[in-house]
Amino acid sequence: MSKIKICGITRIEDVEIVNEFKPDFIGFIFSVSEERFRRQISVLKAKKLRSMLKVPIKAVGVFVDEPIEFIEKICNEGIVDFVQLHGKEDNSYIQNLSERVKTPIIKAVHVKSTEQIYEAQKLCCQYLLLDTAYDDMAGGGGKNFNWEIIPRDLEKPFFLAGGLNADNIPLAVKKVNPYCIDLSSSVETDGFKDRKKVEEVIEKVRKV
Repeated sequence: MSKIKICGITRIEDVEIVNEFKPDFIGFIFSVSEERFRRQISVLKAKKLRSMLKVPIKAVGVFVDEPIEFIEKICNEGIVDFVQLHGKEDNSYIQNLSERVKTPIIKAVHVKSTEQIYEAQKLCCQYLLLDTAYDDMAGGGGKNFNWEIIPRDLEKPFFLAGGLNADNIPLAVKKVNPYCIDLSSSVETDGFKDRKKVEEVIEKVRKV
């Protein structure tokens, strides 16, 4: 059974929803720059929301080309259990980070080809996240990519993101068997997490 991650948690109401339906992971989006991303959250607020999160739900910190010192600080404060790198971070960056934090690392791949995914598998991270490639944003555009190009012999466990919703999740799980389904905009209404949509997708994933 694939696990479930609900990304872009920003409010107490969001935590109440995930505590009720218990996905495996939630995601906090961080940046040192103010208002860089619509769903980003301050370190102080993330700490408060994390304190409300029920065990065993794990918190993932999502970063896009951020200073390593910033990520290290958040990890050392115990706010996140996993680090997700969603930018252009190379293997040198990942290795440097892994020497400074004990937190498992997820590296996003903005998928364009099978060869690209095979190359990403060589990175010194514990997990991959396969997402739709966009020219003007790091992710969260609500469009999926061609799952046929995902190698069936991929050795690293991977999160699958990009345009997943209650309608196509069962097919995605059966077709590529991801370690985890990663959702954000598809479980929102008017830009906020929607209780009924979260319940529906979690039910769909756990029935496959």
